[in-house]
Amino acid sequence: MKAATSRADDRGAAAVEFALVLPLLLILIFGIIDFGRMLNTKITLTEAAREGARATALLGGDAGSARARLAADGYAISDPEVVQCPSSPDPDDDATVTVRYEFQFITPISFLLGAGGDGTVELSAKGVMPCLG
Repeated sequence: MKAATSRADDRGAAAVEFALVLPLLLILIFGIIDFGRMLNTKITLTEAAREGARATALLGGDAGSARARLAADGYAISDPEVVQCPSSPDPDDDATVTVRYEFQFITPISFLLGAGGDGTVELSAKGVMPCLG
């Protein structure tokens, strides 16, 4: 009889332990999902800013903005901030393009991170390319 009572107590303890560990496990899984998505978005934005800066240095500001939007791979970036090369650039002049994107979390982890009421975080990337002289 004593062995049966011991097993029943163990089952209850396992349920309590699982109830204590489950929130931590879910936070870890949600973090992996959203931070992986955020890292992928940041890499794409960085590439878009680089492509825009390269096009700006070679072809001008309108081409740089268009190239940044094209390289953003479907992300709805805001209007890229473009700094063009001067007409006769110095060796230290650079063309820069800055892109911004409102990243939306898909898991409830945004509330733990204080990401704002709507669950978004602004990501930005800046591309710099030397001007051709």
